[in-house]
Amino acid sequence: MKNSKGKFSIKKLSPKKRINIKNIINNIKEKRTQNKKILRHGSYSIGITAVVVAIVVVLNLVVQELPSNIREIDLSSEKLYTIGDQTKDVLDNLDKDVELYLIAQEGTENSDIQRLLERYEDRSSHIKVEQKDPAVYPTFTQQYTSDSVNNNSVIVVCGDKSRVVNYSDMYETSINYQTYTQETTAFDGEGQITSAINYVISEDMPILYTLEGHDEVSMGTAMTETIQKANIEIQSLNLLTQESVPDDAACLLIFSPSKDLSEDEANKVIDYLEKGGKALILSDYTEEDMPNFQSVLENYGVQTVDGIVMEGDTNHYISQNPYYLLPNIESGDVTSGLSSGSRYVLMALAQGIQKMDNIRDSLNIESILTTSDSAYSKTDLENMQTMEKESGDIDGPFDLGVSITEDLGGDTETKIVYFATSTIFDDTIDSYVSGANYELLFSALSWLCQTDEDSNTSAISIPSKSLDTSSLTISAADVSFWSIFVTAVIPVCILLAGFGIWMKRRKQ
Repeated sequence: MKNSKGKFSIKKLSPKKRINIKNIINNIKEKRTQNKKILRHGSYSIGITAVVVAIVVVLNLVVQELPSNIREIDLSSEKLYTIGDQTKDVLDNLDKDVELYLIAQEGTENSDIQRLLERYEDRSSHIKVEQKDPAVYPTFTQQYTSDSVNNNSVIVVCGDKSRVVNYSDMYETSINYQTYTQETTAFDGEGQITSAINYVISEDMPILYTLEGHDEVSMGTAMTETIQKANIEIQSLNLLTQESVPDDAACLLIFSPSKDLSEDEANKVIDYLEKGGKALILSDYTEEDMPNFQSVLENYGVQTVDGIVMEGDTNHYISQNPYYLLPNIESGDVTSGLSSGSRYVLMALAQGIQKMDNIRDSLNIESILTTSDSAYSKTDLENMQTMEKESGDIDGPFDLGVSITEDLGGDTETKIVYFATSTIFDDTIDSYVSGANYELLFSALSWLCQTDEDSNTSAISIPSKSLDTSSLTISAADVSFWSIFVTAVIPVCILLAGFGIWMKRRKQ
């Protein structure tokens, strides 16, 4: 420092203010050691963060490669995206390659149908799903049909056989009479697609011959579609011109004739059944005498009770009309899909079915539908003044539907399903019980037309699935946002958090 004379001089430090060089060196070493520890811990944190992010990314890629039935859980009450046992049986027994072509423009794919098709492809190696954009392949559908194909329809192909499952057929609609608007009520994608697969892989489909010439009841649209969905071909049969029921008949339908069969026709029907034939028979109350038609039923141990059945139990009829019956559904092969659930079958103006005495030992008659013990049959319909039980009415209970089998030996068996009213297969009546009547028709045809276990020609019975459930709708923009958020934003946030922790520790 300069003194008063302007010269520099060295000022001596007091002993208390002397600098301890050794302590300074030790402090510097200690700080270096501490900084190395902080750096090491920070690097470790960044490394752990990087490893976690890498594991998440790899796990996400692996999960995306898993089958959709594993990586996605179907939480819908009706299991809209889950295939049922019948579909699984068909797919597990496939020995032919089947292509499912989704006809949909890019970006307009129906998510319900897409998910369902993924389930089919995941279940069987013989199933291949491919999307065809009509804008890119404008003539593709012309290979299989000359009709126009709606967007999100599916074409099922196996070899030279194909079937188009239209988008409109996979969704059922009805009119809401409160708002007078059309609403989508059910999804029938599985039933339609499995039916189409069963059709294209089968060489021969069952043929249902419907007897005509006696003013039979006409099948409604829904009934016809139900039979066709079961892959059963419908052909008419006039036994006045045919010598016999054709040999290729899988089943004979006698749908409530209002005029009697001739004796020759009745004998032809009995001859067909006695050779192991199958028949679905329905009848309605009529004042006309029909001895030949009755002879067919009596040959198999049943006959109708006079009059119309009324129910005395309020739990077994609807709308304050005791002739609109809700029968008990008995457990059996024909009713296996209905008897175990809380479903109802509705029928009106039915006759009772009575099992005859002294039938052949080879006959086995089982109840399908039955009344309560309080039921009765009104006999004097012409002079009926009340629907209450009167003197002369016949006490129940009654069978309203029965199945009949007769073992003829040599793996040959006669099968008959008989209902004593045609209203059970009326489109309007069926709508009151949400399709349960036609589920029964499905089941009856499947039982009647079933073939050998190794054959794929058995009827397919898959009911549609109700859409009366709430759902979460996510727009495409939201899907993109959440995809970016999960795959990019969250990992970046984790990295920034790790970097911030490292910087904080470094400054300590």
